[in-house]
Amino acid sequence: MDKYILKYFNLIRTIIAILIGVFICILIIFIISKDPQNGLRYFFLGPFSSTGRFGNVIEMASPIILCGLAISIPFQAEQFNVGAEGALFIAAAVTTGFGVSTSFPKIIHIPLMILVAGGVGAIWGFIPGILKAKWKASELVITLMMNYVALYLSLYIINFHFRDKKAGFLVSYQLPKTAWFDQFIKNTRIHYGVILTIIFIILVYILLYKTKLGYEIRMTGMNINFAKYGGINTFKIIVLSQVIGGFIAGIAGISEVMGIHRRFNWQGTPGYGWDGVVVAIIGRNHPILIAFASIFIAYLRVSGQVLNLLTDIPAEIVTILESIIILLITAEAFLTQWKYRITVREAEKKEVKIESPS
Repeated sequence: MDKYILKYFNLIRTIIAILIGVFICILIIFIISKDPQNGLRYFFLGPFSSTGRFGNVIEMASPIILCGLAISIPFQAEQFNVGAEGALFIAAAVTTGFGVSTSFPKIIHIPLMILVAGGVGAIWGFIPGILKAKWKASELVITLMMNYVALYLSLYIINFHFRDKKAGFLVSYQLPKTAWFDQFIKNTRIHYGVILTIIFIILVYILLYKTKLGYEIRMTGMNINFAKYGGINTFKIIVLSQVIGGFIAGIAGISEVMGIHRRFNWQGTPGYGWDGVVVAIIGRNHPILIAFASIFIAYLRVSGQVLNLLTDIPAEIVTILESIIILLITAEAFLTQWKYRITVREAEKKEVKIESPS
């Protein structure tokens, strides 16, 4: 039993952190709500109260998953990139401009939109990558500052070049229907961008765990000096990890525009890039776990909306839960004593087995 606990310790640790967060939120609900039983029902089952709300979970999880994947690749290379938000935003703005300015059949237009968005995101990721690899600049500071550049540059592009003045507020012209991701489940807004997200989960998993490049990314993250001595071109890995992450983040942005809004209507960053950081941490940078973490976060967000609408419990309780989970997961001392005791027991068992034949 102990060896399985050690093998899956990080997963067990994450589950315990989630359970502690949920328990604390339940206590808060009982303290602040006049009808805690009803509040708990909506907290746990709110997204299942209608097809539309459950659809909201899936459609919300899709860009979060993509941003989580975009963040996980630089994280695996030990590059603390928080630039998915900026890459997502500017890729969506530039690609919207491309979409409303061009006319192609649907079978051509959609792939071109995806490639343009990925290309813009990749270029955006290349900047902090090359600065870190060549001049040892802090990728954390650069990507954080570039998020603001992306925000204001994107608003300039939309406002002064592609703004639909008839709409009455800051939005772009509507994309032509040939550039739409069709919604394919009745009474929901689930669109074919969700299928694209599933494809990227598989591709990123294959990249990280089944290819030479993925091995080099992970080895660079584990020990960059060891990777250098082992013949890995760490300069290339640092740049490529940021470029690939930016590529995926760019697609996350345009997928949301093509599938949900059908025009660029953000006047501020939507927050999916920051959610990507959260799910990458919760999911330990593993693509499959990131997908589950994203669905969990989306489920909580929809639960929060239902609570806000139908009960006396504010939606901010979801933020409290997320914060507790992140604090516990990132706290290095959390459950380390338990792990230490299990490790000692396992070591003692092995010693007994070695001594017993004699």
